[in-house]
Amino acid sequence: MRLLLLSRSATLYSTSRLVLAARSRGHQVSVVDPLDLRIVISRGRPSLFLDRAVPRTDLVLPRIGASITNYGLAVVRQFDLMGIPVLNTALAIARSRDKLRAMQLLTKRNIDVPVTVCARTPDSIEQALAHVGGPPSIVKLQQGAQGIGTMIAETPQAVTSLLETLWAMGQDIVLQQYIAEAKGRDVRAIVVGGRVVAAMRRQAKAGEFRSNLHRGGLGLRVALAPGYRRAAIAATAVMGLEVAGVDMLETREGPKILEINSSPGLEGIERASGVDVAGAIVRHAERFLERRKHRKRSTLDEERRRSPVRQTAPPSSRPRLTGGG
Repeated sequence: MRLLLLSRSATLYSTSRLVLAARSRGHQVSVVDPLDLRIVISRGRPSLFLDRAVPRTDLVLPRIGASITNYGLAVVRQFDLMGIPVLNTALAIARSRDKLRAMQLLTKRNIDVPVTVCARTPDSIEQALAHVGGPPSIVKLQQGAQGIGTMIAETPQAVTSLLETLWAMGQDIVLQQYIAEAKGRDVRAIVVGGRVVAAMRRQAKAGEFRSNLHRGGLGLRVALAPGYRRAAIAATAVMGLEVAGVDMLETREGPKILEINSSPGLEGIERASGVDVAGAIVRHAERFLERRKHRKRSTLDEERRRSPVRQTAPPSSRPRLTGGG
């Protein structure tokens, strides 16, 4: 398999682990910064250009950071238009990145989440607070990762001040119920190909309510109860993701989904769980590509059976990645 990893840097832990895991299984791997790719939109021949030669690619594995979401999604869509399989499509990544949209999709499938309110005017703040059970409450930017853009407001005045400031900056926000019983803890499950391959419980450091490891949280191995496994798998399926990190709060009513991450970091979860998550992703990529090839062969066979006249197949017109200026 010729695997192309979309990543800002080959030296990042998650990227380097995926490269090593793929090469250990005999695959060719290239790492390309999505910002280095030039998208060319042309009738019948969508293409991508790079200042150096880009090797032929069988499968793309996107690691799109939150800071480059829009352009990164455009690059992923372009690969799809070119007929190159992508593990996590642009649509699935976009769904998971938009916190409000993700919550809407989850609750439509009866998957539990903390009560979440989207408000846009100062007059609606009092009613919004009532919906989430009053302060303290969580204020989140609709786009964000690793705990960035997630704040806690202890009083109605603090909520009002935060919202008005963020609105003035042109930010879209959501107000969310604060689950006190979680006590700064949550659970992250890594779902690959419809099954949970690793999990950890994250505990926020003293004085911090966010449990993200990038914020100083501690990760510990945990054996997930069946209900939490089912919730993580279902949430990933709703987003349409092949690979995801699902963050859940542990409550008396069961799991509440906090967030679905389409490019979960591997360092913390591999160290906490002792699981080779990178290897699990590569093995799933192999199965995913083989299924795609099988479906393509089946479709071609069916078309040949239905065709009354046997025709000579034209040369492949599939657009290719192109190097050079």
